[in-house]
Amino acid sequence: MDGLVTNIALIAGVGGGGVGADDIVLTGTAGLVAGAISMGLGEYTSVRAQNEQLAAEVAKERQELIKHPEAEAAELARVWEARGVPPELALQVASIVGRNPDEAVRVHAQEELGMDPDDSPSPWVAAGSSFVCFSIGALVPLLSYLLGASSLTLSLAAGGAGLFVAGALVARFTRRPWWWSGLRQLLLGAAAAGATFGIGLLFAA
Repeated sequence: MDGLVTNIALIAGVGGGGVGADDIVLTGTAGLVAGAISMGLGEYTSVRAQNEQLAAEVAKERQELIKHPEAEAAELARVWEARGVPPELALQVASIVGRNPDEAVRVHAQEELGMDPDDSPSPWVAAGSSFVCFSIGALVPLLSYLLGASSLTLSLAAGGAGLFVAGALVARFTRRPWWWSGLRQLLLGAAAAGATFGIGLLFAA
């Protein structure tokens, strides 16, 4: 979705400025490469920072379990009590869990941080998937130019079709009507393209 909206808006902007097909291809390709690299690096940094933060919190939790096992057991018991577990049972289970340091760290991380230290996402996978997905989306409005056409309308129509399809696919996870989700994404992308096209017209005037 990011690649689609970014390159549709970029192509609409330079197209509105009245540049030729070769310049549009150059601009769109540069936008594809720059955007894909930016998305990949951004995802890598984000996931890497998240994993490092989790590792630091887990290390801190491990030290707390060593220094203050009873207080940590009581803290974990309070979490379970809030979910309806009887206080005595919650404290008993928390104390039993605390006898296994590795399991205790994992349970505390899940209950207090909401994350499993044994199931950290890969920053490389996140970066690669973002790079590829952005590139695919950004390529759609460029295809007509790469295939020899020189019509801005055709390029934007292809991008609009891509937006509608992408939005309709998202509906599978939201339980909204596919046509509504597709139309909403199309309208949002059209608004972005309209804004940059207008800017291009201003510079061309």
